[in-house]
Amino acid sequence: MSKTTVKNGITANHWGPGIVTVENGQLKVQGHPDDPDPSKINDNIPGALSGQSRIRRPAVRESYLRNGPGKTNGERGKEHFVEVSWDKAFELITAELQRVKTEYGNNAIFAGSYGWSSAGRFHHAQGQLKRFLNSIGGFVRSEGNYSYNAAIVLLPYIVGNFNQHIKQATRWTTVKAEGELVVMFGGIPLRNAQVSGGGIAQHKLRGDLLACAEAGVEFINFSPLKTDALEELNAEWLAPKPGSDTAIMMALAHTLLTHDLYDKAFIERYSVGFDKVADYLLGKTDGVVKDAQWAAELSDIPAERLVALAHEMTGKRTLICTAVSLQRADYGEQPLWMTVLLATMLGQIGLPGGGFGMGYAADASIGVVDRPIHWPSLAQGQNDVSAFIPVAMVSDMLLNPGTRYQYNGKELTFPNIKMVWWAGGNPFHHHQDLNRLRQAFQQPETIIVNEINWTATAKHADIVLPVSSSLERNDIGAGTQDRAVIPMPQQIPAQFESRTEYEIYCELEKRLGLNTSFSNNMTEQQWLEKMWSNLKMKADRAGYDLPELDHFFQQGEILYFDDPAPDAVYLEDFRKDPQAHALKTPSGKIELYSETIAGFNYPDCPGHPTWIPPREWLGAASSEHPLHLISGQPKTRLHSQLDEGAYSKSKKIKGREPVLIHPDDARSRGISDGDIVVLHNQRGQCLAGARVTDTVRPGVVFLWTGAWYDPDLNHSAHQDRHGNPNVLTHDYRTSRLSQGPAAQSALVELKRFEGELPEVKAFEPPISESQDQ
Repeated sequence: MSKTTVKNGITANHWGPGIVTVENGQLKVQGHPDDPDPSKINDNIPGALSGQSRIRRPAVRESYLRNGPGKTNGERGKEHFVEVSWDKAFELITAELQRVKTEYGNNAIFAGSYGWSSAGRFHHAQGQLKRFLNSIGGFVRSEGNYSYNAAIVLLPYIVGNFNQHIKQATRWTTVKAEGELVVMFGGIPLRNAQVSGGGIAQHKLRGDLLACAEAGVEFINFSPLKTDALEELNAEWLAPKPGSDTAIMMALAHTLLTHDLYDKAFIERYSVGFDKVADYLLGKTDGVVKDAQWAAELSDIPAERLVALAHEMTGKRTLICTAVSLQRADYGEQPLWMTVLLATMLGQIGLPGGGFGMGYAADASIGVVDRPIHWPSLAQGQNDVSAFIPVAMVSDMLLNPGTRYQYNGKELTFPNIKMVWWAGGNPFHHHQDLNRLRQAFQQPETIIVNEINWTATAKHADIVLPVSSSLERNDIGAGTQDRAVIPMPQQIPAQFESRTEYEIYCELEKRLGLNTSFSNNMTEQQWLEKMWSNLKMKADRAGYDLPELDHFFQQGEILYFDDPAPDAVYLEDFRKDPQAHALKTPSGKIELYSETIAGFNYPDCPGHPTWIPPREWLGAASSEHPLHLISGQPKTRLHSQLDEGAYSKSKKIKGREPVLIHPDDARSRGISDGDIVVLHNQRGQCLAGARVTDTVRPGVVFLWTGAWYDPDLNHSAHQDRHGNPNVLTHDYRTSRLSQGPAAQSALVELKRFEGELPEVKAFEPPISESQDQ
């Protein structure tokens, strides 16, 4: 038997800590023994780091290399690339940065750096890029995020900052102790709770929910997907038409109002504007009574069940949970506002196990854990460019420079972008209407992408830089809301010709003849030492004695801090004293009617919660597009990350992403489990593998997000061969207020695929040749 070398180490990812083993040159990453519910996403790492999609060398699109910026005659996403030396790549980028700054100014540079990238406090893709661009004069940025943009913009007017809500969300410990009923709009899907920004040391949500159920707490799941609630909770499943949640909440509120079940004293002391909303519910302002029968016709939930539920909610300590997926739909602000209204009428806000929460399970830490001190990070510096766009308006900006639009009470103008630099994300995963995005990506003169793998975004670039993964560099792991700090020492050598982004920007800093405001003349190790020193000082003030950095790395042990509020209750202090702990809203109270929003005069977001029928939903379905498409986070990966990995591939059907379809819908279309099907509408089409199941509502199909976009550009509809739902979703916004993405409002049709199945080419590198210069 030949002798083997075994190496064990620790690392961290957004989906938790991992134990790294290298044996006979084979890499393996497993969940950490401290984690009670580790994620299998770790299984994706080896295949993604060494698979065919790994970017080996810097590469330049053929016609860009031949003709230069602004003179290309090729098409991004269709052309092949030429591998070049790092010296050549640096030469091209240095010249282009100087040209764009000189000819157009920094207002023409967009740092499209949005996404989760890799865990780690120093090697943070967005922070590194933005710090570098700030050192050369700044860039146009994006504001908000795709996950819960409507909440970020709306809630400060209604109840306060959404990020504070996330940190202070009512803990499941209080639900176990005091709660009796949890009403979930959109469920609490554990597949989402695998991940947390920066990582989470221990996945505890499953255990917390089971503890609540064992204590006798009842759960109700309003969702088109039964598995949005953990099976062991035995939740009552009520499957409404997608997009009708606002109407359901209004019917519950109407019942509370007309049956005299609402808490008048709480409303009077803690809120403003209830009279206007009450008139709306009663139909005095528009002639439409928002009662249970009205909602039943819109939602398919029986009126008698809604009336009974309203009585149950007022008679029990009730927590209303609203998934952030509800606000990623047409007029997504409305279910959020109605959640606040309904909880206010119940009068249980600020009580243990009661009130409301938004985004439970959208991040593994929400309602589970928090950190006692702030972790260190790399400062981004000062951006001298004031221009920005709402995060989901990338296509709008690139296709419509100079066009004016409304956003959050302002009138803004799209900048004229000549250069895009993207790092740490994949817009061809998270953006909508990818055929439109392809058109938008043809507009800039130069697109640079930093990547580990040949994603669709890399394939739509001009210059692609191969960057090292988190296993190929040293870093410090700590989740943005987690209580643990995790060592991330380098586990394997940098693969192929990859470099850290810090190395890349340091070299560009030299070539551009800049001062050292980016690097401060410091090495990676010196930066880590500085960050660790800052953390040690904060920890010391909080009563924690941390080891030196080298000892931290060598020992490979997770350092745990005390959770500062293990039994937190959202708005508990406000309830106790609404004057001393006034909300940061215009009135200092819960604003059920907002004079500020009403003053914007937005027809798609009036001054109080309003029922506005979605543009696309089953209530307006046609024979051409009779099915509602829902797209959600898969359990097999973090969004689109590491899609080439073994776990992600293991759940595909003939190489395609699975789509859930109800047996009735499958039978009427002659579809069997395991068939390849075509989903299509007026925007595009894609192939997927049918998974026939009665856990999805009839009339709804559920296609997981994140399959790498793989268009057949010779097909008349640019058919995606791999199963990316965003070839089907529309690129409209939620409203003028937040300009959030509205991906969950899309109608499609589905049919069995006939003919020769095309090969999936999502992971193939688009390399035509290499050159040494």
